[in-house]
Amino acid sequence: MILLKNKYRRLFASVLTLAIISCSNPWDDRVDNGDANLGVTLDEAITNTSETSEFAKLLDQTGYAEVLAASKTYTVFVPNNTALAAVGSEILNNPEALRQFVANHITLTTYSSVRTNQEERIKMFTNKNLIFKGSTMIDDATIVSADHYAANGVFHIIDKALTPKLNIWQYVNSAAATTEMTTYLRSLKEFNIYQSDSIGKAVSETNGAGYLADSLTNSYLKNVYNLNNEDNLYTLFLMEDAGYTAEVNKMKPYLIKTSNNPAIDSTAIYSKYFTVRDMAFHGKYELNQLPATLTSRFGVVVPVDKTQIVQQINLSNGIVYIMKRVDVELGKRLLTTRIEGEKNIGYIGSRSPILYRDRRDPLDVLFNDIMVQAPSRSKFTLLYNAKDMYSTTYKVYWRAVNDRTTSTLFQQLLGIGGSIVETGTTFDVANYTTAVPLTTISFNNYEEVLVGEFTKDTAGNIDLISLIGGPTTATSGLTLDYLKFVPVLK
Repeated sequence: MILLKNKYRRLFASVLTLAIISCSNPWDDRVDNGDANLGVTLDEAITNTSETSEFAKLLDQTGYAEVLAASKTYTVFVPNNTALAAVGSEILNNPEALRQFVANHITLTTYSSVRTNQEERIKMFTNKNLIFKGSTMIDDATIVSADHYAANGVFHIIDKALTPKLNIWQYVNSAAATTEMTTYLRSLKEFNIYQSDSIGKAVSETNGAGYLADSLTNSYLKNVYNLNNEDNLYTLFLMEDAGYTAEVNKMKPYLIKTSNNPAIDSTAIYSKYFTVRDMAFHGKYELNQLPATLTSRFGVVVPVDKTQIVQQINLSNGIVYIMKRVDVELGKRLLTTRIEGEKNIGYIGSRSPILYRDRRDPLDVLFNDIMVQAPSRSKFTLLYNAKDMYSTTYKVYWRAVNDRTTSTLFQQLLGIGGSIVETGTTFDVANYTTAVPLTTISFNNYEEVLVGEFTKDTAGNIDLISLIGGPTTATSGLTLDYLKFVPVLK
C-alpha cells in the first residue's frame, strides 16, 4: 500500500487533472469550445472567416465547395488572403491547374495541430503527399492559426500557398530537364532494355495505367525505380552533359553490343543505361543527410561529392541533385556475378541423385549448396544462366565442397554457352567454351578457389552455363556452393 500526505495528495490530483486535459483529443472536445463554425460545414466556415475569403472563392470556382459540404471528414490547409495574392496567373487563369492547386490543400480525415508524430506524410486530393511537421508546418508553409473546427472537419490558416510540386519523373519530362541524361531517360519509353519490358508496356497499353502509379511505360521505371510513384521517396542525381558523357564513355568498352539496324548504336544505349541505373536511390536525402557514398539497388557503391552539386530541386516525391559529374570507379561499377549452386535452372540426367543441402562449414556458418551423388550416367550436368554480363574477361571462382569422400568421385568442368543436343536417347551440352577444365574436387576444402577464366566479346546474358561431371559414372558426381564471375578491367 502507498500512503500520501494530504499536501501530496492535492498535488497528485492536480497533476492528474492536468494530464487528463493535456491528453484529450481536440476533435472530441470541439463541441465545448464555443466556436460558431461548429454548426456549419467546412466550405461555409472558410467563407465566414475574413482572412480566408479569397480561397473560399476558389473553392466555389473549382467545385470543391460542394466537396467540403459533404458528410465526410476533411482537413483543409487554407492560404490566407496575403498568401493567395502571391499565386501566379499561370495557375489562376488555367482551370485544370487551378483545380489541382486547390486540391493540394485538402485531405481526408482530421489532422489537428495537437500531434504526437513529429513528421507525418499526408496524402492530398492531388495524390501528392505533404509533410506535416510538428504542429506548425505543412510542407514549407507555416500554420499561423490552427484548429478551426467545423461540423465536418478542421482547417488551418497558413502563410504560403501549397502549389503542387512536380514529382521526379514529371521533372525529368519537363521543359526544365533538357539534358542528354534526361533525354535518354525519356527515350526508354520507346526503347526496351529487356525483352520483358516490351511485354510490360503492351500490358500497360491494353489495360491502362493508373495515374502516377504505373511502372511499365518506361524501361527505367520498370527496372530501376518508379520515379512516378508519389507514395515513395527517392533521390536522383542528374549529371550535366560533360560529366554524363564521361561516365558513359567509361562503360562503353564493357558493354559492346551489336545491332541488326546500323542506325542503332546499341553499345551507346546500354552504356547509358548501366550508367543512369545507379543514379537513383530509395529515400529522400537532404543535403545535410547525404553520406560519403550511396549504394544503388544493383549493389554499385556511388561516391557523393558535394562539391559537384550545382542545384538541389525539391519535388513532391523526393529530391533531384543536378551534378557536374558523379565519378564512379570502374572497379565499383563492374559488378561480380554470383550464381548459387542450388539455384540451377535445370539438369541433364535423373532427378534422384540431386541433393539440395543445408550445411555448416567448419566455422559453424550455415550455407546451402547442391550435390549430385552417385549419378547413374556419365557427364551429369547442372544448368545455370547469368544476366547482364559485360564484354570483358572474367576470372572464375567457385566454392565446391566435397565432404563425402577422399576418392576422385567428384570431377567437374564448367562450360559457357553452347547448346543442348540429343544423341540417340542421350542429351549433352555441345559447342561450349570451357571456362574451367575438368577438375577434381578435393576433400573437405571449404575455401573459394580460382579455377579458370573466359572472355565474353559482347555484353548481354549468358543463357547456358553448364557444370558437367566426369566422363564415367564413377567420376560424374557434382558439388557446388556458388560460382563467382569477377570482371577484369581492361
